[in-house]
Amino acid sequence: MQFKRLLMTSVAVLLLLTSCSDKQVSAISGKEAVDGPIIVVKIDDTPDAHPQVGIDKADLVYIEQVEGGLVRLAAIFSTEIPNAIGPVRSARISDIDLMAQFGKVAFFYSGAQSKFLPVIKAANLFDIGAEHESPKLYTRDANRNPPYDMILSGNEAIKRIAELDVAKASNIAWRFGKLSNDGNPISSVKVKWPASNYSATWNGKSWDLSQNNQADVTSDGVRISPSTFIIQNVVITDSIYKDKLGGITPLSITVGEGTGWVLRDGIAIKATWNRPDSTSGTTWSDEKGQEIKFAAGQIWIALTDQAPEFTVAPTKK
Repeated sequence: MQFKRLLMTSVAVLLLLTSCSDKQVSAISGKEAVDGPIIVVKIDDTPDAHPQVGIDKADLVYIEQVEGGLVRLAAIFSTEIPNAIGPVRSARISDIDLMAQFGKVAFFYSGAQSKFLPVIKAANLFDIGAEHESPKLYTRDANRNPPYDMILSGNEAIKRIAELDVAKASNIAWRFGKLSNDGNPISSVKVKWPASNYSATWNGKSWDLSQNNQADVTSDGVRISPSTFIIQNVVITDSIYKDKLGGITPLSITVGEGTGWVLRDGIAIKATWNRPDSTSGTTWSDEKGQEIKFAAGQIWIALTDQAPEFTVAPTKK
């Protein structure tokens, strides 16, 4: 009888260990999910584009500066592609290096400057821009004004990439785990660009985002609240490209090394980042040289050349 109980206990432990080992974790966001083909969608981030659609389902979102000091988003989806994503807008030169680290991704956007289109075509990606795709893929929202009305159909996007050899997450340099780095407790931070700003406020579990002092909420009423919010200090320089009004397109340089901050668990960790070439991922380490692991969940990375403004968390009595 005792042997039988011991055997049953051993089988139960084995089943538990097997169940735990079967859990799949996203290489991009660290959440329990299966990494699928990576799609990158360019999303407008001006006030007229809000509320945005489907952005809460992205595994990773980059905020990058565009003409006039405004910002635009590059949203990376892998574990889940929602039914609708948008508003979709045009590509920029900074996107090319950002996407290269993930392999041959599927790139969804609404056009680009004529001088820049050959660069997209030559890049290691699947060019699925709206100018040469079906209106079933890129729909129009009658309740929005152009050019903020283009919405990507997630279902059609899945069909479109079904027969393409789109990369899955395999070259991600960051990892996930418990916080083991020293940092400063903060209640919020503000990140600025010449004509836009974001703030991230710690809610006890994640970072509630606001854009231009307005709560960042999706069209479904979901508050955007990433688990890890990163401020990546980059060099932003003029590129050779201009928009149709003559505004010079800025280039955010994300290859090389620099400083920044990793925000997780209510802590701001002063950091350095390193990315040796465009096909490599970005590693993050603290001032002691120790690796900084991210918190599992959605990640936002703000590419900026301005210093953040932190609000220190009140001291607990």
